[in-house]
Amino acid sequence: MPWGDDSLDARLHGTHIADSVVDLIGATPLVRLRKISEKYDIPSVLAMKMETTNPGGSAKDRPALEMILAAERDGLLQPGGTIVEPTSGNTGVGLAIVAAQRGYTCVFVMTDKVAPEKVSLLRAYGAEVVVCPVAVPPDDPSSYYKVAERLTYERNAFRPNQYANPNNPIAHVKTTGPEIWQQTGGRVTYFVAGAGTCGTITGTARYLRQQNPNVRIVAADPDASVFSGGSGRPYLVEGVGEDFYPAAWDPDLYDDVIPVSDEESFLMARDVSRTEGILIGGSGGLAVAAAIKVAKNADPNDIIVVLNPDSGRGYLSRVFDDDWMANFGFLRECDQCVGAVLDTRGDTPSLLYVNPSSTVRQAIDVMRANGVSQLPVCKNTPPFAAAEVSGSVDELELMEAIYADPSVMNTEVEKVMGPKLPTIGVGQKVSKAVEMLDRAPALLVLSGGRPLSVITRTDLLQYFEVVANENEARRG
Repeated sequence: MPWGDDSLDARLHGTHIADSVVDLIGATPLVRLRKISEKYDIPSVLAMKMETTNPGGSAKDRPALEMILAAERDGLLQPGGTIVEPTSGNTGVGLAIVAAQRGYTCVFVMTDKVAPEKVSLLRAYGAEVVVCPVAVPPDDPSSYYKVAERLTYERNAFRPNQYANPNNPIAHVKTTGPEIWQQTGGRVTYFVAGAGTCGTITGTARYLRQQNPNVRIVAADPDASVFSGGSGRPYLVEGVGEDFYPAAWDPDLYDDVIPVSDEESFLMARDVSRTEGILIGGSGGLAVAAAIKVAKNADPNDIIVVLNPDSGRGYLSRVFDDDWMANFGFLRECDQCVGAVLDTRGDTPSLLYVNPSSTVRQAIDVMRANGVSQLPVCKNTPPFAAAEVSGSVDELELMEAIYADPSVMNTEVEKVMGPKLPTIGVGQKVSKAVEMLDRAPALLVLSGGRPLSVITRTDLLQYFEVVANENEARRG
């Protein structure tokens, strides 16, 4: 075709050039997890739906496009308008990509548990980002749900509301489900995916069940999420699980909900990345961990499709950072580590604490009864999430406060507590504890992302004495 032809269609004839990045959403590949199957002795076919090949690197590009197109059709989003949405990052990226192509401004609200690179990524797309605390209930004015509501009103904006928008699951009925059906030749027998807004798992399940009612649907869920019977209390894996039931939650579609811990999720993400050469995040690790449990009990002729929602590149400062993982107690750096110090303490309770509403008198009683000088202040009851630790009390500071004002004895702890204790992982080196205790009277030990115990200088002295005695006994 001669270049002198002014018709754009004519000039592009015979090429494979997409008209915009939006046209690249969907049609993601399916790949067998061959090496993981060998490693975990899985006889069936375990395949991963690679949502990382979407332009924004996640499955959320699909509903982002569908929700904006629907809003335009319904007159809810006007030219030059503003989009406000609470997001763990991926939906925000999808909305930002579509918004850039269609001329909208974006404001995203995130919790402080998300990796900092996700905040930077959204800002790189030109979006405004507001960060809110994660350890508050959904109806708290500072929660990211309530902040998003307020900003939507103040900016006269359109809020896609992925948690309630029916176009979220519709996007997957239209695209993800048909792709999996076609890619497996209609032979898929299990579909495993994380449940968050539930748009992906519900929409895909609806399509697959329409094609074959016998396809089994399995939701992978953080073990603290309400979907698998948890309380919804804080957990570390991002983008999945909830503390409430979103509109797309449809338990009649799900054959099973498999709870997976933060530790399982993160270690599986690292395992898949290093074994298969597929860099996945914590929510992908969660889904694969659940899929392996399914696959171990499946028939050799089964085809199990697990959806990987996004890339591990958004979690380099968390899941793939050895120091971060060790500090939360997910990795063990040595044999003789902080956990060995705890083993020498005998019958001392593993985790002593007080609630924010406890009185100073009650805190002193706990300290005196157990011979300790510091206590963490934790919301709720064990097992705690690290985010539920709100501060600490110290006997010296309490003594000074009571000397100045005896009525402090009946004051609630939260009104006099000090900052949180520094944290150390149960698998970190004892030398790290020695270094940290030079600057703080006590440390909060984390295991699997949750508080396990408090250690002090006295605990280290006792540990060193035990080690010295053992060494003398071996020499003698």
